[in-house]
Amino acid sequence: MFAKLDHVGLVAYTIEEARKILGNQLGLDLDEARSNWPDGSYFAPEQTFNYFFNVGDAETAVEVLIPAADATSGTARFLAKNGPGLHHMCFAARDVSAEVARLRAEGMREIDLGSTVDGRQTAAFFHPTSIGGVLTEIVPLRD
Repeated sequence: MFAKLDHVGLVAYTIEEARKILGNQLGLDLDEARSNWPDGSYFAPEQTFNYFFNVGDAETAVEVLIPAADATSGTARFLAKNGPGLHHMCFAARDVSAEVARLRAEGMREIDLGSTVDGRQTAAFFHPTSIGGVLTEIVPLRD
């Protein structure tokens, strides 16, 4: 089972645009260390620069994905088609591999983005068409 909602992912054209809304208007704190501020944490499989804003006591975050200027990834296509907004939801699990197996057994379609480190699955993504229209990510529970 999932341990918690880890984060909600939003896609935006620029971090300045997202920071104005999330930081200035909503009052969320940018997690500069996790975001590798000011450059963003680069996620190569989706060609995005990612930034994290903490919600409350930081049990949950809002992740902002900014596609690279020349990106042709799914995230870039999503932004071009839909504009800024909700991109995905992410759940934390104590055992990502077990959750992936459980969701596959339920008929949900995994998207392989090669998210492994030393043979250990570090994240998994499931196609929106198999989970009510929202891209879903599973990550390990952080201490």
